Amino acid sequence: MPVKAVSRFFQGSGKRKLAALAVIAMLAAGCGDGEETAAVSSSPGGGGITLSISGTPPSQILQDTQFTYTPTVSNPSGASLTFSATNLPGWATINPSTGRVTGTPTAADVGMYSGIRVTVSGGGESVSTPSFSVQVVPTATGAATLTWLPPTQNTDGSPLTNLVGYRVYWGLSPSDLTNSITLNNPGITIYVVDQLTPATWYFATTALASGGLESGFSNIASKTVM
Repeated sequence: MPVKAVSRFFQGSGKRKLAALAVIAMLAAGCGDGEETAAVSSSPGGGGITLSISGTPPSQILQDTQFTYTPTVSNPSGASLTFSATNLPGWATINPSTGRVTGTPTAADVGMYSGIRVTVSGGGESVSTPSFSVQVVPTATGAATLTWLPPTQNTDGSPLTNLVGYRVYWGLSPSDLTNSITLNNPGITIYVVDQLTPATWYFATTALASGGLESGFSNIASKTVM
């Protein structure tokens, strides 16, 4: 089950940040079936356009992996907004206040889901995205190879002596890294994240010290899988 990313810092004598994540090496740049979905955008017609909705929903999602999509809304009037969805898969739900669609399909949900629309309403207007499709797949062939520099000091400049490993995070938004894996080996400086579907993926890593302490995120790196 993917773990929600939480940025933390070492406390006391272990206080430090992990050295910056190196540029991703495209050593395992496999391709998934299909292409990334183009951005969808819609706004009401006529000369009084005030409300619009746009975004780039993922075209594929791997089974047992969290799907997340939040459309971008332009609301110049500042009206109170509500969101709804049409033809949403049974494994997904929409937050009526934010429009964020989430869900984790299982092996039983593998297949194509078409005709999905997200609608936003407010200020007497209602506008929807063009319909889009999401395919749940049992496996994916995209991958990204991450490398980083082993930390040697705490943020206070003292030597780091209690490093026990790293945690790698990744997801479809730099602010929402919903997947993670813990590497219980301080000697590891490279990791391949595989089973990536077509999309732009974002990655970060943290350092782990004894006592369960975790650093803040490294820089965010990204890779587009086609």
